[in-house]
Amino acid sequence: MKLLVTGGAGFIGSCFIRHILSKYPDYKVINLDKLGYAGNLDNLKDVENNPNYTFVKGDICDKELVGDLMRQVDCCLNFAAETHVDRSITGPEIFVISNILGTQNLLNWAKEFKIQRYLQVSTDEVYGSLGQEGYFTEQTPIAPNSPYSASKASADMIVRAYFETYKMPVLTTRCSNNYGPYQYPEKLIPLFISNALNNKPVPVYGDGMNVRDWLYVYDHCKAIDAVLHKGKEGEVYNVGGNNEKTNLEITEILLGSLGKGPDLIKYVEDRLGHDRRYAIDSGKIQNELGWSPEMTFEEGIKLTIDWYINNQDWTRKLVEKKNAQEAVS
Repeated sequence: MKLLVTGGAGFIGSCFIRHILSKYPDYKVINLDKLGYAGNLDNLKDVENNPNYTFVKGDICDKELVGDLMRQVDCCLNFAAETHVDRSITGPEIFVISNILGTQNLLNWAKEFKIQRYLQVSTDEVYGSLGQEGYFTEQTPIAPNSPYSASKASADMIVRAYFETYKMPVLTTRCSNNYGPYQYPEKLIPLFISNALNNKPVPVYGDGMNVRDWLYVYDHCKAIDAVLHKGKEGEVYNVGGNNEKTNLEITEILLGSLGKGPDLIKYVEDRLGHDRRYAIDSGKIQNELGWSPEMTFEEGIKLTIDWYINNQDWTRKLVEKKNAQEAVS
């Protein structure tokens, strides 16, 4: 089996590539990534010399390049996306270009070469915000509230349309918040770990009571693996960790684990359109495909904290790169 993995130098994509190369030694992986601000080849240092792994620098919007790669593979998994909600609020255009037009370009070529499976890696944020009770199911109406989630929802609808119109073998996964190693340090958990290690304030939005469902990244990778190999074409699969926690709870867990006090917490103005609660019902993937989370939150967060403590140079390099890019722009 030969896979095209787009966005494979990012957080989840790089962990998925590592998972696939480890589990399926006869599989070949082409990683297409434009190496934007969050793309980082250091995430894949341990597999860069694997003979079954090939990296190609490029954009999923590049028609000629995508066409050339798609003709070589059996399946395509699209992890490539602009993902940070705050960035989408201040600059939504790139989210439309990458997340919508890029997806459409991939689908066009996947259709052209009749690939066996196309898997769209999406997010629970397309569903919008939940009240105090209930869970997102695959039947929950899509109601995105940020430019980021709107762009992902739009991509999901294009994927659905290619199934309904062209009968393409597409699949979609929608996952809750991921955590683990190699996550870009602007996201909550790596940012707060880095700040706390350096005795800097940790910025908590609003009252800190926004709720997210957390899943260890390699459990997510195993879910995508299950959907790729056993999922029913045209279907959506929700993937969750059953670990609902408020942002303040996460903050307190991180600070306590690092031996830091609550004096580092700095409440900041809430994000525009900040969804109050996400929670996933992953019963469908569990019942139909036999997947379930293996890592408890307590185990996973300890592994994650230890990884960031032991890889502070990795974080420092990315922060310096980000600061340099911002200084130029």
